[in-house]
Amino acid sequence: MKIDRFEDIIAWQKSKELTKLIYSKFAESKDFSFRDQIQRASVSIMNNIAEGFERKSNNEFKYFLYISKGSCGEVRSMLLLAYELHKINQTDFEEMSLLSEEISKMLSGFIKTL
Repeated sequence: MKIDRFEDIIAWQKSKELTKLIYSKFAESKDFSFRDQIQRASVSIMNNIAEGFERKSNNEFKYFLYISKGSCGEVRSMLLLAYELHKINQTDFEEMSLLSEEISKMLSGFIKTL
């Protein structure tokens, strides 16, 4: 299947969903540096998928997918910390963490196919 737009990439769609969740769950946080960092990391996942796709080169796309995958790890790390610091509840932690893991696995598969 040929993908014509980055918006059609399922990993991008799911990373947008994760970003929206993170923005909503941390919207009221007064820990501005933590909030800003986890938001930036989640946005980085989706934006690096988009940027890599638009480069129109498989090697560059793969490079940006690796960056995106790294941002997934950063988000999961911060979610664990947020949970342990009682910034989010267990249900929110599990939902966002599982979504992040799912995206990471999709990115790994995508990288292999390139």
